[in-house]
Amino acid sequence: MKNREKTGVLLLNMGGPDNLEAVRPFLFNLFSDRNIIRLGPAFLQMPVAWMIARKRAPKSAANYAKIGGKSPLLDITRRQAKALEDLLNQDGRDLFTCEPAMRYWHPRTPDQLQGLREKGIRRVIGLSMYPHYSLATGGSSLDEFRKSADKMGMDYSTVESFPDHPLYIQALREAVERGLEEIRDKERFVLVYSAHSLPKSMIEEGDPYLDHIRQTISALEGQTGIRGRLCFQSRSGPVEWLEPATDDMLMRLAQQGAREILCLPISFVSDHIETLYEIDMLYGNMMAEQGVRLVRTPSLNESPVFIKALRDLVTAA
Repeated sequence: MKNREKTGVLLLNMGGPDNLEAVRPFLFNLFSDRNIIRLGPAFLQMPVAWMIARKRAPKSAANYAKIGGKSPLLDITRRQAKALEDLLNQDGRDLFTCEPAMRYWHPRTPDQLQGLREKGIRRVIGLSMYPHYSLATGGSSLDEFRKSADKMGMDYSTVESFPDHPLYIQALREAVERGLEEIRDKERFVLVYSAHSLPKSMIEEGDPYLDHIRQTISALEGQTGIRGRLCFQSRSGPVEWLEPATDDMLMRLAQQGAREILCLPISFVSDHIETLYEIDMLYGNMMAEQGVRLVRTPSLNESPVFIKALRDLVTAA
């Protein structure tokens, strides 16, 4: 590290509304991004995104109200950043400063980069908090990070994905083991991996997301010896999405006689609306009506092993 200068580390994530009034502008920012979904010709992206945000905001706000009136993602990412910073600086040299940087809500990546620059930091690492690279998720966040850092004349490097990093896999294995503690019948439960869905067209165009998910599953099952089933949640928009959908998979398992299902949200490293509402409440209640007990593995959040994985990724970068 040249001249022992301090390095900034930005933990790149999508962000989420910090109050119910922020839901609509957050959704507008989200659907304005053509990396996520193309809403007709480019000139129609903004007006169509505005209409979608206006239509979806009331229902989304009601769902956020059920998990505390905001997304917990920023608070969790701040804690992850603090834990990572402490670990990177544990030798007492104070060479790293770590901050969250969000794509679609505050604190936005350009603002966080500017803040580091004003502190005299010229070297920065963009750490994607998406283990599995996709243009629609980590790719979009990394693209904004690079463009902003270039514009500010900052020296930077990136961590784009880590689908089979040994410590990440170990953290997932620990999550599975903790989930298994809640399973009553260890011989007859079913394990499902629920990943955030993606338009099929993106995979057909070469997006590595699905391959990365499969790498993670292969490495994890090599340690747990438990075979699971992959499904996809959080579809939105009038396009074909990866299948099977998580709710369809869960209903099929219930109809086939499953009575306990352990769900690992494989593509999420932090709790947010997809885990706290969609899995815990929506799917949990749906399964309860079928006489099925749905158990979710704990999210990685500030798992010490996961933070060690992030440290390894940063030091390598």
